[in-house]
Amino acid sequence: MGGGISMTGTGQTFGFDEVGRLPAPGDNVAIATRRLEAGTRVERGGSEFVIPHTVLEGHRFAVEEIPDGGELLSWGLPFGRALSGISPGDYACNEKILRVLRERFAALPNRREGEDPEGTSDQGGGRVPGGYKKNGLDLPDRPNFRDAELEPYVLDEENFRPGEQVPLHDEPRTFMGYRRGWGRGVGTRNYVVVLGVNSRLTGFVRALEWEMNGVSDAYENVSGIVCVAHTEGGEGRTPNNFDLLLRTLSGFMVNPNVGAVLAIDGGDEGAVANAALRRYAEENGYPLDDVPHEFMSLEGSFRADLERAKSRVMNWMEQVNALRRTEEPLSELKVGLQCGGSDAFSGVSANPLVGWVSREVVRNGGAANLAETDELIGAERYVLKNVKDAGTAKSFLGAVERFKERVGWHGHTAEDNPSGGNNFRGLYNISIKSIGAARKKDPDVRLDHVIEYAERMDGGGFYFMDSPGNDLESVAGQVASGANMIFFTTGNGSITNFPFVPTIKVVTTTGRYQLLSKDMDVNAGAYLDGTPMDGLGREMFERTIEAACGEKTVGERAGHAQVSIWRDWKQTGPEHLEELENAPEPDGEPLPVRNNVPDADFSFEAIATDRGPATDQVALVMPTSLCSGQIARRIANRLNGRGAGFAGDKVTRFVALPHTEGCGVSAGSAEAIYSRTVLGYLANPTVRLALLLEHGCEKTHNDYFENRLAERGLDPDRFGWASVQLDGGIESVVEKVESWFAENLKASGAIEYETAGPGALRLGLYAAGPLPDEAARSLAETTLAVVGAGGTVVVPQTAAVLGSEVYLDAVFGGRTVKNTLAYGQAFREPGFHVMEAPTDHWIETATGLGATGVELMLAHVAGRPLQAHRMIPLVQVSSDPETIRNHADDLDTLLDGDPDAWTEKTLRTVSEVASREYTPKLLAANNTDFQFTRGLLGVSM
Repeated sequence: MGGGISMTGTGQTFGFDEVGRLPAPGDNVAIATRRLEAGTRVERGGSEFVIPHTVLEGHRFAVEEIPDGGELLSWGLPFGRALSGISPGDYACNEKILRVLRERFAALPNRREGEDPEGTSDQGGGRVPGGYKKNGLDLPDRPNFRDAELEPYVLDEENFRPGEQVPLHDEPRTFMGYRRGWGRGVGTRNYVVVLGVNSRLTGFVRALEWEMNGVSDAYENVSGIVCVAHTEGGEGRTPNNFDLLLRTLSGFMVNPNVGAVLAIDGGDEGAVANAALRRYAEENGYPLDDVPHEFMSLEGSFRADLERAKSRVMNWMEQVNALRRTEEPLSELKVGLQCGGSDAFSGVSANPLVGWVSREVVRNGGAANLAETDELIGAERYVLKNVKDAGTAKSFLGAVERFKERVGWHGHTAEDNPSGGNNFRGLYNISIKSIGAARKKDPDVRLDHVIEYAERMDGGGFYFMDSPGNDLESVAGQVASGANMIFFTTGNGSITNFPFVPTIKVVTTTGRYQLLSKDMDVNAGAYLDGTPMDGLGREMFERTIEAACGEKTVGERAGHAQVSIWRDWKQTGPEHLEELENAPEPDGEPLPVRNNVPDADFSFEAIATDRGPATDQVALVMPTSLCSGQIARRIANRLNGRGAGFAGDKVTRFVALPHTEGCGVSAGSAEAIYSRTVLGYLANPTVRLALLLEHGCEKTHNDYFENRLAERGLDPDRFGWASVQLDGGIESVVEKVESWFAENLKASGAIEYETAGPGALRLGLYAAGPLPDEAARSLAETTLAVVGAGGTVVVPQTAAVLGSEVYLDAVFGGRTVKNTLAYGQAFREPGFHVMEAPTDHWIETATGLGATGVELMLAHVAGRPLQAHRMIPLVQVSSDPETIRNHADDLDTLLDGDPDAWTEKTLRTVSEVASREYTPKLLAANNTDFQFTRGLLGVSM
């Protein structure tokens, strides 16, 4: 397999086996195993046909006549219906695929050349400045099939026959694992876990993990100290996924790979806090007594709480290290089955291979867990060919219908699941993706159990767990259900790993494996090259046992891991759908404010740019999806570690903005919010150099953003472009990005400075908690000082200042206040703006604020200080005596004493930050986070 590089020449003749593959006998369309140019001739079964249009590797072409209205079959199952007669050799294409191809190629005929020497790269990431090449695609003018109808599968209970499970081996295998007490099983690893109970703890637990990096090296039997940070539970309300969230966190705590766990909350949270988690775990029989654990609440300053948490972790190290591996039956192995970045060969090579190995796990008494509900829609017939009983079948079908209903509340269907990378690599629609995804279940294996997301597996057998198709969200549920190993199949080369459960990554084609050999464990492409599946299966099975015994997987050695729990869904019914879908967007016009501008002795040392004075000039690594986020963080950390010797006097720092979006989420408004916000950061005045880093299989890949930049009037050539997958994996892409920044820094001029006043300031303003009148009056004076001088203030609609009559009267004098900007929308005109904020989650709000174009944020807090933004400095002030007493060490300005002096004190701190003379305390302490909202209609898929 050529991995997208091997291609045919026009007019050449090939035998069918050289260029195509039928997933199953009787299929009437084949998968192209290399790019077929228009005019290629193919011999099959004594006859010959011509390929009239370009067919990319992984896409399908007809091998038989298909009449108008006839079914297109793969694995013997229909995925499409012909819109007209289709002849042998015709490229099978639906409307969506043609749209995807035109976006990637036809819309940009001179797209920059990638690492692919044949010019057939499927993503836009492997780019080098200055190189241009046309790709010469010859596409049909119109589609020739429509997607197969996703009709509900109807269970024939009258004729139902229970299936049979594969027989157990007479002599089961063993592995060396960590034996836990009753109810927890056996671990393949022995980690100390620091668990942030809700997303307000993300900055804290990451900082704790960072400071304890390397501590476990002194303990032979401790696998490491890792944090679990996630996106959930950070709003003031009780989330709709409340029970699911507590079930997941409880499952994390008792997973057999956990040697000890410290669960941390902020001490002042609402529903999702330690008390609720402890109560849920105890009431539902989670064996917490078997795992050394503690529930800790933050009490004082960030530094003091960090030292207290570090002390608690250190107290466990000897105890955790005392446990030794012992020989244990393979029945204690519980494997989560996942796929991500799938392609047309996933269902031919990688998924069947994982099915083969998971069958062996089941035959040894272990458990295998298949998930991703929406990626099985359309494959119900296959999944239920062998099932334990009718009740289990009905439970599976019920989960499918419930999933359809939930996404329907948000205005979506299952067809929103396939990503742009899926489409481009031949997964035309959810039907064909599901048919291939289901192959992770071997046809001989019986479906024994259907469980809820994160519900614990009880014993061996084959399980289905309800979950979204989002890889990380699904993996988190499997880990919480007790999985101590993950099998992850990928066509594009996903690099997903979980912090305390090892992942064996299986790639579909030899070409892709060779490109990403340092990031993949198993080459399932060997099957396509002629190696028997049984041989590959035995080899991977032995590798699985070795990994269970402690041999590190590729992902573990790379140190790359992320966590994302099934995100909250905002709608619980269809009642307000039409209203939300048709809600008008704000007009972008600033609101008029009062003219009584206070005297303000305010100036700062600005940086002169071609867009006017700016408070900073940073180099930004912008991941285009969650899967490239941690790599972006690693790159920024490395570049910052090189210091001024690398950046010189060209930029002040390197910033990465890792997040959880870009794939595994519905289209529509959520996608629009996300892309708009990313563009806002790329255009932020403080960004001097920016590079987009794609993973390679996301919905919002580099080509996607190149088109969005052009639509917004931003020159794509201003930016760097890199791809984890197409540039050869983690090590290679890190080198490429560093080289791009080095070259562009060298070509950039030195920073020049100028003095600026409040009219040059672009300020985000927020208030959290009760806002006293004197503080509101001071914030109003600050607002008028900036806006009155020609500057900009952006306030999110959830900020407490907009609920203060004192502030509103001082700034607006009774005028009506309305939203002027959508979430993440960049302001066009200076002045006073109110930004939509779909949630009261502070970090989601701050993420939107940063995209509007503000360069600095100011917040009055009453209670625990807020997590800081990763790029935009956040100045935190407080006039609340209790807040000052408990958190003075984390506040930037204390509003005590004479209230008439508060505005001057605040503006002085703002000036020092804008001049880069002072870094806000929690930004300096790395208590930071970054998280996009999905709005009210975004939902995991």
